[in-house]
Amino acid sequence: MIGKGVAFAAGAAAGVYATVRVRRAMEAFTPDGIRDRISAVGVGARMMRAEFLHGAAEAETDLRERYDLVAAQQATQHKQLGQSEQKRGIE
Repeated sequence: MIGKGVAFAAGAAAGVYATVRVRRAMEAFTPDGIRDRISAVGVGARMMRAEFLHGAAEAETDLRERYDLVAAQQATQHKQLGQSEQKRGIE
């Protein structure tokens, strides 16, 4: 008796699940559903572009800081080298 009850409940749950899935699929292929999906793709593309641009700007800032630091260190070393050569009389 319990086995029949479990089978009935499982069948009912499967029927409800299938009904919901079919209804969602039918709604997806209506003009409103297609318009919603297209607008969702547009929103996703804009979000992806914004994330990409943010990451690119962040990476550019990081690289500029890194290379400016390297350039500053090289300029300091070059300046120190020039001063030490001048002290020794080498030009």
